[in-house]
Amino acid sequence: QVQLVESGGGLVQAGGSLRLSCAASGSISRVNIMGWYRQAVGKQRDMVATITNGGTTTYADSVKGRFTISRGNAKNTIYLQMNSLKPEDTAVHYCNGRHGWFEEYNYWGQGTQVTVSS
Repeated sequence: QVQLVESGGGLVQAGGSLRLSCAASGSISRVNIMGWYRQAVGKQRDMVATITNGGTTTYADSVKGRFTISRGNAKNTIYLQMNSLKPEDTAVHYCNGRHGWFEEYNYWGQGTQVTVSS
């Protein structure tokens, strides 16, 4: 059992910044890749950024150069620093944890809303 709890969403103007946090607890050995996904109203859920236990990061093309995913060292927490936000970034953002080898280990947080106004 793995629990993921997101925080940090909110309303910002275009060009502004937000930092999302995700705290993982439980059987965290079942997770070696964590990431952020987002889903806008009426659209599918898409990957935003991922980070492995080894620190390898992956970003969606739409956020490269603007967003940074990182992992906290003191505890099982990841962050998504979002800069130069655009209205098209508006979505519910979900934290995800999974295992690259054991595909049955795949966990989701409850989501946090990010809204970017023009």
